[in-house]
Amino acid sequence: MRMATPVQDPTTLWASFARRAALAAERPALTFEGRTWTYAAMALAAERFAAMLYELGVRKGDRVGFLGFNRPECLFGLLAAASLGAIFVPFNFRLTAAELGKLIVDADVHTLIVGTEHLQLIEPMRAELPCREYIHAGGPAPDWLSLDGFLARPSEPPPRAEVQANDIAALVYTSGTTGVPKGAMLTHGNLWANNLNWILCYGITAEDKLLTTAPMFHVGGLFVLLSPLLIMGGEVVLHRGFEAGAVIAAIEEHRITMTFSVPTMMLMLSQNAEFDAADLSSLRLLIVGGAPSPESLLRLYASRHIAVSHTYGMSEVVSLCTFLETGSAMDRLNSAGRAVPLSEVKLIAADGKTIHQAGIKGEICVRGATVMAGYWRRPEATAAALGSDGWFRTGDVGSLDDDGYLYVNDRLKDMIISGGENIYPAEIESALQEHPEILQAAVIGRPDPQWGERVCAVLVLKPGAAVTLETLQAFCGPRLARYKIPKELKVATELPLSGAGKVLKQVLRESLA
Repeated sequence: MRMATPVQDPTTLWASFARRAALAAERPALTFEGRTWTYAAMALAAERFAAMLYELGVRKGDRVGFLGFNRPECLFGLLAAASLGAIFVPFNFRLTAAELGKLIVDADVHTLIVGTEHLQLIEPMRAELPCREYIHAGGPAPDWLSLDGFLARPSEPPPRAEVQANDIAALVYTSGTTGVPKGAMLTHGNLWANNLNWILCYGITAEDKLLTTAPMFHVGGLFVLLSPLLIMGGEVVLHRGFEAGAVIAAIEEHRITMTFSVPTMMLMLSQNAEFDAADLSSLRLLIVGGAPSPESLLRLYASRHIAVSHTYGMSEVVSLCTFLETGSAMDRLNSAGRAVPLSEVKLIAADGKTIHQAGIKGEICVRGATVMAGYWRRPEATAAALGSDGWFRTGDVGSLDDDGYLYVNDRLKDMIISGGENIYPAEIESALQEHPEILQAAVIGRPDPQWGERVCAVLVLKPGAAVTLETLQAFCGPRLARYKIPKELKVATELPLSGAGKVLKQVLRESLA
């Protein structure tokens, strides 16, 4: 395999992968739907992808977007963009066309790659988007360039860009309390430090086999385990998405040693008819994020000798900033663990002073090599989140015990976590305010036995108006992704307000408990 000599920092994404590919050329790297790529074949695919992007005019700093279900081309695209010094932008395929359009415009995407299943979202608004090129992954499509055609065509490696650790590698969008999504700028140095954290925390080796089902538009899909495993020379088994029966079958067939999950996925696996009889003995580690696991689930998995480790993190720190050591889940129920090796965690009070006493709640702050460079084209939001001291203010409330274990207690931002998805009430409230029958709207999370939390809309209606849950859901359908649409409706005569006129969400939650 012919490879151009990169003039890049060896810790950058492409340089580190290319070095591993040269060392482990014939080892299996990636398996997807019956096909396996060796490290050499995967590097060649990324080279051809990069040649295509370069031919289309992509240069250092340009944004390359990807929209689609999990597929190898997403990973090839990430590596290809990195080799050119371009910025990879994975988009959430669960968003509506209107939501996606805003993000594509915000990122000013140069080239957009779209999977077969999502062409209908982009096609009607192509004329309104800033993209210079559109590429289709997964087969022929009129008026779209074919990614398959490019990858099948021999090509010379493109010129390498100078890429350093502080250059932006990826832009991952995460919503905020204003309802306006923000792009977290993740540098090559951030990704390298994240890789080291995972390797140091969980002892990842070339003998590990990772099953990835989490969506690759999440840091949970791209940078939890997948990236660190590849630089170590292990094998990734990739699924388009999560399906409990397929996960169980894959663990047995491929002798999977690690996978990432959220409590809802754990529950679905345990409820599958094949779970009890399946041979899951190869699974040495189940990483769980998004929310604490119920004690009953932990006991069930312990009875199957499956080690569970909880983590706490977010897009702005690539993935994790704390982890609970394997085997400690039962002893430290509901804990997200302690700080990872390359990060620091502290709590601050409302006045900004550090909290040193155990058991006292405060805002969780993180400092370290994985903290993002800032929010894309959002200097004010960046300053508010990072300040001048390097500590990232997460907006989450937690407490620490005497041994430094973190417990995430609440969310300053009132974020709802449903099935591992982060849902921000302000975005939903903004959509609800467009309804002609609604006077006021507040959105809160309510406990749900399957999803952890569900979205509940509390409405004050205009005189004489009537709204049902079904009509509300139909109204929200074109405006919000499905997982954001309210699953519960409460009608109130008034909303509890503070002296400043803000809705008292905690009062609402308590009144409905």
